[in-house]
Amino acid sequence: MHVIALNGSPKEHGNTYQALQLVTDELGKNDITSEIIHVGNKAAEGCRACGSCAKTGVCIITDDSVNETADKIDTADGLLIGSPVHYASIAGTLKNYLDRLFYSAGRRMLRHKPAAAVVAVRRSGGMSTFQDINSYFLITEAVVPASNYWNIIHGQKPGEVHGDTEGVQIMRVLGRNMAWMMKLIEHGKGSVSEPEREQKQMMNFIH
Repeated sequence: MHVIALNGSPKEHGNTYQALQLVTDELGKNDITSEIIHVGNKAAEGCRACGSCAKTGVCIITDDSVNETADKIDTADGLLIGSPVHYASIAGTLKNYLDRLFYSAGRRMLRHKPAAAVVAVRRSGGMSTFQDINSYFLITEAVVPASNYWNIIHGQKPGEVHGDTEGVQIMRVLGRNMAWMMKLIEHGKGSVSEPEREQKQMMNFIH
């Protein structure tokens, strides 16, 4: 089994990366491979709201890696998304990236797959950022594994997160629980039927 992890920090090997690595290390101990993809330093245009992806399943913007990443997640067995905290929310480039990634391909790439958020923060704003990322998962029928506290780890300079002993434990427990969930899903295939996929019904509140 394989997990894709998105590093949404502008820093390639900062605390967000190291938090993700704490989780993927535990996945590795359970024979689950992973790939950390650095997207936080890449230019990513925001969604144009053109509606093209509703017909094609891919984003019309092709000068970045959004569609390529969607294909990787589609064939993977799980997803991790890591972000630093910028003004009590996810990093701006990552927001653009996720809006297009999930709007164009969210339901096809994540339905019934384990997906978890990881947040690295200096002091405050971690909870709102954590909830921002989870919003993407909960609208795509993903399965969200839990830890023994919210998936937030503290540090400022790269590497300081390892001094947050509780945060390190949270990431470790998350990795173990995610691996367990992935194995349950894998072993259940063929013996437990998935709920039938329903066609999405759209409704406006003004008629």
